[in-house]
Amino acid sequence: MQKYGVNELRKMFLEFFESKGHLAMKSFSLVPHNDKSLLLINSGMAPLKPYFTGQEIPPSKRVTTCQKCIRTGDIENVGKTARHGTFFEMLGNFSFGDYFKKESIRWTWEFLTDVVGLDPDRLYPSVYLDDDEAWEIWNKDIGIPAERIFRFGKEDNFWEHGSGPCGPCSEVYYDRGEKYGCGSPDCTVGCECDRYMEIWNNVFTQFDNDGNNNYTELEQKNIDTGMGLERLACIVQEVDSMFDIDTMKALRDHVCRLAHAEYGRDEETDVSLRVITDHIRSVTFMISDGIMPSNEGRGYVLRRLLRRACRHGRLLDIPGEFLVELAQNVIEGSKDGYPELEEKKEFIFKVIAKEEEQFNKTIDQGLSILSDMVAETEKKGEKTLDGQNAFKLYDTYGFPLDLTKEILEEKGMSVDEKGFKEAMEIQRKTAREAREVTNYMGADVTVYESIDPSITTEFVGYDNLSYESEVTVLATDTELVDALSDGERGTIFVEKTPFYATSGGQEADKGIIRTADGEFIVEDVVKLMGGKFGHIGHVSKGMIKVGDKAALEVDTDNRMLSANNHSATHLLHKALRMVLGNHVEQAGSSVNADRLRFDFTHFSALTEEELKKVEAIVNEQIMNCLNVKVQNMPIEEAKKTGAAALFGEKYGSIVRVVSMGDFSIEFCGGTHVANTGVITAFKILSETGVAAGVRRIEALTSKGLLKYYDELEEKLHEAAKLLKAAPDKLTDKISHLQAENKALHSEVESLKSKLAQDAMGDVMDQVVEVKGVKLLATKVEDVDMNGLRDLGDQLKKKLGEGIIVIASATDGKVSLMATATKGAIDKGAHAGNLIKAIAGLVGGGGGGRPNMAQAGGKNPAGMDEAIAKAAEVLEGQLA
Repeated sequence: MQKYGVNELRKMFLEFFESKGHLAMKSFSLVPHNDKSLLLINSGMAPLKPYFTGQEIPPSKRVTTCQKCIRTGDIENVGKTARHGTFFEMLGNFSFGDYFKKESIRWTWEFLTDVVGLDPDRLYPSVYLDDDEAWEIWNKDIGIPAERIFRFGKEDNFWEHGSGPCGPCSEVYYDRGEKYGCGSPDCTVGCECDRYMEIWNNVFTQFDNDGNNNYTELEQKNIDTGMGLERLACIVQEVDSMFDIDTMKALRDHVCRLAHAEYGRDEETDVSLRVITDHIRSVTFMISDGIMPSNEGRGYVLRRLLRRACRHGRLLDIPGEFLVELAQNVIEGSKDGYPELEEKKEFIFKVIAKEEEQFNKTIDQGLSILSDMVAETEKKGEKTLDGQNAFKLYDTYGFPLDLTKEILEEKGMSVDEKGFKEAMEIQRKTAREAREVTNYMGADVTVYESIDPSITTEFVGYDNLSYESEVTVLATDTELVDALSDGERGTIFVEKTPFYATSGGQEADKGIIRTADGEFIVEDVVKLMGGKFGHIGHVSKGMIKVGDKAALEVDTDNRMLSANNHSATHLLHKALRMVLGNHVEQAGSSVNADRLRFDFTHFSALTEEELKKVEAIVNEQIMNCLNVKVQNMPIEEAKKTGAAALFGEKYGSIVRVVSMGDFSIEFCGGTHVANTGVITAFKILSETGVAAGVRRIEALTSKGLLKYYDELEEKLHEAAKLLKAAPDKLTDKISHLQAENKALHSEVESLKSKLAQDAMGDVMDQVVEVKGVKLLATKVEDVDMNGLRDLGDQLKKKLGEGIIVIASATDGKVSLMATATKGAIDKGAHAGNLIKAIAGLVGGGGGGRPNMAQAGGKNPAGMDEAIAKAAEVLEGQLA
């Protein structure tokens, strides 16, 4: 048997099924599209759900893919065994109502034996217990002896997920030989040991489950098959585990070189080597699909994998930051199958480097926090760290539980694992409850799903702002209807529309739909599965009926202003890359007639100088009056032009490329100006951070900017009028007023001080001696805290050495102040402790330094008692 490499096997599989009439589709993004039930794509069929459910018509009834997948349920086990991993590739062939069991089984056998060259005598099929049809095909058509075909029950060989489409499975197992077995004389297919490895699963979707285990035959039967590429490579290359197949071994060996370690000599070392090898693959692929590190959702998964890899690098004593170097290895090994890795490599490296740098700071902080937690635990005479604290280390500082346990064991301590798991479960429960309710296939159930999937909408709005078409479907919020009447809200679907639907960050067009009998105000337009455009709004007069001929009229001014702002985002994108670097990628946008918002990847706030440079570049290109050219071309040809593509966007084989002179070229489905001069001018209003590594710019153009300047000018004139100055003399007037205000403030403070002294009168006859220390404790009416401090300073000069306590009430609130001289402090006096002791009598609290302290309270009636108690407290302080 020839030992094909991973990249060869992937190519062989796709080409084999292309020869059987299948459309080979590129792997979908790891980010689920219109599927809120999944955090990340975890199987080959997951991105194809809309085709299985009938929500969308597939591009072909026969499809084959090699889908990148991530499964995160066993992250804590990754590394501990050689079989667990987070990233894998799933080979699959799919039929949507075309071929069924006979072809599927025959092609499974043909690929494994004739194409790959596996020994037929080492292959063992299994079927569902009651699936005689599949058993007959394996036995009669393929020629497998009856004793080598295994029947398994529902748990193993029947695929279903609650209600909905389901069906029996037929798996194929490969006998890897006795050395992988458990030694039992009864060892056979189905044994828990590693001898018989399942490599291919055929799912025959032929039933509908009503939710109560009542099964009916589906009219359209589907095929969903899957085979793990890494598993197949293990068998073909005759290696023990996925960590030994060619691409992963090259990566694992790279980790070994960095760690100066040898794989297979020490189990603890091997665990760390496997963790890093697996996790850097997941991290590299996730970032290439636009996933950014964060503290929630898929971004949290990415951050957790990155940090776990970093931590195991420390355990292996790998010096410095090393993950970028390993990401280069991943890209080199997989770019043939996934060219987006090479295209996005600089950005991938930037994100990894930033996150690794941050974690290296965080882990040291976490170790310091853990040290404090340990000291606190020991202080209580305990030997077990609280589970909540362990979870805080895990959740906030990225400390896996095993790292916390390891550090504690060195100190003869343990951790409350039960408390940790309870805290973890609370977090998981919160996450589950936050997930939106979905049907079994994961898509939100709405009235729109009742629409015949064959109904679509053609967008004709690039060249038309008005168009005549026929109403095909009408809907309210709850049902499909034949008509909408005056005042009713609803959604209109037509065959062809000039209305742009919200997508690519550009908000939908607004306008009117008119028929012979009615008029409908379009407030929003949504793009739905299957290429349908829903025009949402209300009937302003008359009635709209299914089948009516309709005149659709887009609000021209609204569209043009949106186009100005959208085109400006393209200029802004390029300007940012020129000023900040090529790591800048668009991370989202929002464009409407009023303003634009542009999110981009960058790792620090822009300086004022950088913002000015960006703004100047955009305005220069607007003044250059660049012609805007739009072309539709094959995606591979478009990529050769250097056109920028948006992360996570789903592109077809033909893409729309928007060029602005030689300055900017991007993939874009939005609407644009014909010439940049139409944009008029561009002004940045703000630049802020919105997430880790993501910044946001908000800006204005054309009418929106002119309106902004008009409002600014109006405020300027209002301010000038209030200050009785000409607008161009405002700064002089303000400077003069500030100087005048400062002088008046000083005069007021001086007067307040004099008034306070006058109000107090001569109080020196109230001085008493406490153990040889002079004490002046008195009260004064209506003096604030600043006034009390001034009085204290003045009275100290009169008193000489000693301590002064003053109380005052203003608007029902009490202020207390105490000040002590050095001589009094040397004898034991402490202003802070004295104030603290008497503040409770005025319903408040406070404290301060030995020489100065203050407090506030809410009970003026207690002032006399507080003043009287000062001598008692001072007496207790003095030696």
